[in-house]
Formats: sequence, structure tokens, C-alpha cells
Amino acid sequence: MTAAGPAGGPAPRAAVPTWLVTGAQAGAREAAIAAHLQPGLATTVILEGVTDGNSALADLADAADPPRSLQVLRIAPGCLHCSGNLVLRVTLHRVLRLAPARLYISLATASHLDQLRSWLSGAPYGSLLALQADIAA
Repeated sequence: MTAAGPAGGPAPRAAVPTWLVTGAQAGAREAAIAAHLQPGLATTVILEGVTDGNSALADLADAADPPRSLQVLRIAPGCLHCSGNLVLRVTLHRVLRLAPARLYISLATASHLDQLRSWLSGAPYGSLLALQADIAA
């Protein structure tokens, strides 16, 4: 039996711990995320842009025994704040339906990091994401 929320509906889910990862090189951002992963926890990583050929996360995915709890998604490069957030919004909705235990969002540029953090703190994401301290690679 599952716990019921208000009016007998489903119980609210806990907010997903979420880190914004910045750094000049894609490989460095991915290595920082790989070093931060917790084995066994369902984790989703959203990467902005393409790999620079030094992808620690691709190495994990290509390993003989890849972690089943790791989902790596790549979205087109471009400022996630300035692009109207459409691609990130669609991706987040898909990811949050799967209720990962942890979420990392890797940004190709930190130029609008504060605005993106503010957007993610507002409705509807403010109650769905528990933003953590940024990771600088």
C-alpha cells in the first residue's frame, strides 16, 4: 500500500537533488559529474552540446557492465536561458516523470547561470527540484 496525499491522491514526491555543472570544456564537466555519481542511485544527466571526445560519462555507458541507474541525455547547444527554455523544459518534464534520485544539468556556458537557477527555482520546478551548490569543472 502506498501513502496517500491530500484528498486521497498520490503522496507528493520529494524534490530531486539537482546540480548545475559549469566549465569551459565538455570533458571536464562530464568528469566532474562522473566523480560526483553515487553508485546505485537512479541518476539522470542532461548535457548541453556534444562531447569533446573526452567523455567520462560515455566511458561509463560503454563499460562492460554499465550502470543501469545512469541515464545520459544530450540536448542541442545554446544558452538554456536565452533559448526560451523550450528544449530544457521538454527534457525536464520527461526526466521528472521517471523520478530520478539525482539530476545533473551540464551547461556549455555559465553566462546566464543565475537566471537559469532562478527559472529552475520558480514554478513548477521549485517544488520538483532541490537545487544544490553548483559544480565548477
